Amino acid sequence: MNRVILKLFGYLITALLFITPFAAAEESDFPAGYYDIVAVSILIIILMIVIGFLYYGTGEGKPLPVKEAGLLAKIKHLLTQSVPIEKEDEVKREGHEYDGIVELDNKVPPWFSGLFYATIIFAAYYMLHYHVFGTGKLMYEEYEEEMRRADILRAELVRTGALIDEKSVELLTDEAALMAGKAIYDANCVACHGSQGEGLVGPNLTDGYWVHGGGISNVFRITRDGVPAKGMIAWKTQLNPRQIQEVSSYVISLERTNPPNPKAPEGEKWLEKDN
Repeated sequence: MNRVILKLFGYLITALLFITPFAAAEESDFPAGYYDIVAVSILIIILMIVIGFLYYGTGEGKPLPVKEAGLLAKIKHLLTQSVPIEKEDEVKREGHEYDGIVELDNKVPPWFSGLFYATIIFAAYYMLHYHVFGTGKLMYEEYEEEMRRADILRAELVRTGALIDEKSVELLTDEAALMAGKAIYDANCVACHGSQGEGLVGPNLTDGYWVHGGGISNVFRITRDGVPAKGMIAWKTQLNPRQIQEVSSYVISLERTNPPNPKAPEGEKWLEKDN
């Protein structure tokens, strides 16, 4: 039974050591070294389980005899430096017996001492790494770095108009924005609405009548989501919110331009007070 467990332990270690480098090489949202930490943690858990099985392998909560435990008995002694029960008289503390309970003067287990020394070493490393040499970032430095990245991301979102929707969109009137909107219109809207907005398959965009409501908010929404029942696609799949704002502003600028051969009005007259 013990040999089977040891073999299983070996197979698991081999599998983890083989898989971890490939998993870490894949693109991931986890921080660098994440998979190494996971692998080490799993190995520690497996080791504890194996030791538990070997040491309490009888299933009765009692340690296996030394002859059966073999290597484990040596490991246990190395970790605990415990005194065998038959030699407990040698470590009894005189005058420390209460109600038949005897206090023994055992040594501090090496694993505990090792843990204590490890914390001292880690504390020294932490102080040197973060406070002396400055090779590690303190919490406030990490916070400032995160804020800097957030500002860059926000600027990019503002630039692309990702934060714009029908509630926050504003009518653009500057020439540069309207020219950009015209370029988008000429590339995508002429086939249905005409080169001057006079209307072909789609409605006239210059007469002040709107099927789905006028004003920048409504035009932005319709341009973004489309009207599939009428054959108008949702342009949000091809244009970003900033581009939709630009072309919507250009469409509104076409009102009352009186192009030749206009299509008959459709929908309802949109009054300025409705916007």
